[in-house]
Amino acid sequence: MADPIQAPYGSWKSPITTDLIVAETIGIGSPKIHGERLFWLESRPQEGGRNVIVMRSADGTEKDLTPTPFNVRTRVHEYGGAAFVIHDDFVCFSNFSDQQLYLQRFDGEPKQLTDQPTLRFADGVVDETRDRIICVIEDHSKAMNTEQDDDAPPIEPDNKIGAVSLADGTINILAEGHDFYSAPRISPDGQQLAFVTWDHPNMPWDSTCLWLARFTEDGLSEPQLIAGDKESIQQPRFSPNGTLYYISDCNGWWNLYRADAGCVHEAEAEFGEPHWVFGQSTWDFVDEHNVMCVYSVNNICRLAELDTRTGQLRDVDLPFTVMGSIHVFGHRLALTGASPTLFNRVAVYDLDLEHLEIIKQASTVDVGEGYLSVPEAIAYPTANEETAHAFYYPPKNQNYEAPAGDKPPLLVKIHGGPTGATHNDLNLPIQFWTSRGFAVLDVNYRGSTGYGRVYRNKLRQSWGIVDVADTVFGARYLVDQGLADPQKLAIRGGSAGGYTTLAALTFEHTFTAGASHYGVSDLEALARETHKFEARYLDSMIGQYPAQEGIYKARSPINHVEKLSCPVIFFQGLEDKIVPPNQAETMANALAKKGLPVAYVPFEGEQHGFRKAENIKRALDLELYFYGKVFGFEPADDIEPIEITNL
Repeated sequence: MADPIQAPYGSWKSPITTDLIVAETIGIGSPKIHGERLFWLESRPQEGGRNVIVMRSADGTEKDLTPTPFNVRTRVHEYGGAAFVIHDDFVCFSNFSDQQLYLQRFDGEPKQLTDQPTLRFADGVVDETRDRIICVIEDHSKAMNTEQDDDAPPIEPDNKIGAVSLADGTINILAEGHDFYSAPRISPDGQQLAFVTWDHPNMPWDSTCLWLARFTEDGLSEPQLIAGDKESIQQPRFSPNGTLYYISDCNGWWNLYRADAGCVHEAEAEFGEPHWVFGQSTWDFVDEHNVMCVYSVNNICRLAELDTRTGQLRDVDLPFTVMGSIHVFGHRLALTGASPTLFNRVAVYDLDLEHLEIIKQASTVDVGEGYLSVPEAIAYPTANEETAHAFYYPPKNQNYEAPAGDKPPLLVKIHGGPTGATHNDLNLPIQFWTSRGFAVLDVNYRGSTGYGRVYRNKLRQSWGIVDVADTVFGARYLVDQGLADPQKLAIRGGSAGGYTTLAALTFEHTFTAGASHYGVSDLEALARETHKFEARYLDSMIGQYPAQEGIYKARSPINHVEKLSCPVIFFQGLEDKIVPPNQAETMANALAKKGLPVAYVPFEGEQHGFRKAENIKRALDLELYFYGKVFGFEPADDIEPIEITNL
């Protein structure tokens, strides 16, 4: 191997190109075993982000089950999830373009089941006894049939649990009256239904309720409250003998509980995760008394078998540090798994033979370990003598070294949510930066999940304060360790992470550049205009609106442009309903008028997050181009330039 080439950080030529990222990488998840068949969902950037159900038969042959142009995706809660259900010889799925349910035999074509343009469907389960699917239904008829003034608050949809006949698509409502519903689950004898609800202003990680009702000729009996109100409950399931279990954080951590006997295994570990999308599955039954589960400590995951009688937890040695989508069928366990050196993949673990089979990877790219930066989980001091967490990625490229004495530019990455978390799975967009000579700090600021409820609640009433402090202290920590150039500190984030990015750039002066991907700049606009699922989210993160309007104004970067003194680039989907485009446009215009270097990159046809290959590629390329101009290095990549105002 030749000696490394000496070149400035940021200018290193990397095999991890944006073409490679979008051409050979897909989204992959939701594996389901049914009989001898395995199913999973693929999101394909090269097909405009289309989601396709893939079926693998017993002989190993694979085929796309859902044909073009069908796109398996639901918009319930806008974030969706659990858009399909598998049963016997058919799949029932929600199609993105019309949000209707379609029924498809494994050897046939999709046939439309529902014809209700005002309704959306998610999180379905087949009710064999009554030949129907029970699911969450979101009813938008009020908004679609009512004329509204431009200044009026959005009309919220109604959320319910309903039954959809598999014979003719007839819909019967079973439960309504709460603001939100999730996880309808049927007992093995077909006689009971468990489900979860929550109401404004709570989010599902704040306070939810678990209910149990019996089926009647007319619908459901009066639901019985099993647990909840002051705790976050999720993922209810019946054991094979009909006992109800669920995940709760009533002891400060998401642990497994039995409805009639309390906590099964108490641990300072997370056996659940925030309910941003439907269909999350971190555990499942093997038999009447044993479950397979994923738990995490400091956002490092383990797979384990848990005996529900003794509470004994036995770890299973798998090569993954990030896992999810647990589904057990017979002696086989389907899951998704990844690690710092392994792409996300669908795998099947034989519980009897203790054998792991890799079925499909999110990427077939063979980058080579000489270009992969392996993250280190770090904890560092932050404001108020507390501790924050992050994953630190050093620059890594076997072909290059920087001139002696140089320090790398640092890119501080902020996850969305803000109630979310980042993990240490192999992420090509992160490796895109580290292989070009950037250090990356992927921050799990106070308020992130994976560290218990107390840590998660640190963000309550403090969004824009503690998250900003943790990013600033993290950057300074690496500078103090000699791991970053204090003159080349960038911060980037999407959605809620975009807000933290803009707040850090506005209210602090540590960072010297930033990139906002569909980020929030106006908290008041977000409170007034966002969708139902997050309509009261800011009550806990900021305060009630408009009663505490002053706090919203004080923490909104758009109101304090005079404090911002460094270059920023904005990326925005023009069909984004969660963070409307006017927020990025207003902020970019204000910075341009102030004379700061700024670029605004809108994408037609994109919503909240970019799914089209060409837009994913363009956003990464232009962000690198922007930092090159700001930090004074020449990227090795051939990038079509963009105008940067005031530069």
